[in-house]
Amino acid sequence: MDTTPHQSHSSPSPLTPDEVRRITRLARIELPEARLAPLGQDLATIVAYVNRLRALNLEGVEPLTHVADETNRLAADEPGPTLSTQTLIDMAPESDGLFVKVPKVLDDQGGGA
Repeated sequence: MDTTPHQSHSSPSPLTPDEVRRITRLARIELPEARLAPLGQDLATIVAYVNRLRALNLEGVEPLTHVADETNRLAADEPGPTLSTQTLIDMAPESDGLFVKVPKVLDDQGGGA
């Protein structure tokens, strides 16, 4: 079975800075102007690769359900060695007494930041 797409492997046309701005706005990502052109090329390369995958003739190919022959491997849930509280506090970038400080990830209403 031939699964090789018969398309050119030339560099795809990069997305325009306006297209990249629109995508970053939709994704709520802020980028400096200097990153728009390189990201436009990267995104165009990704889209071209996805299009190559779409062009594959997959007739008769069974969907992959597991990456290995072994499935649902269930090991016993047994406690193992642990670190002391002080060791964990010492490893943390920031702490407050016995608590590790982490960046806020939820806003006051419980949604994403």
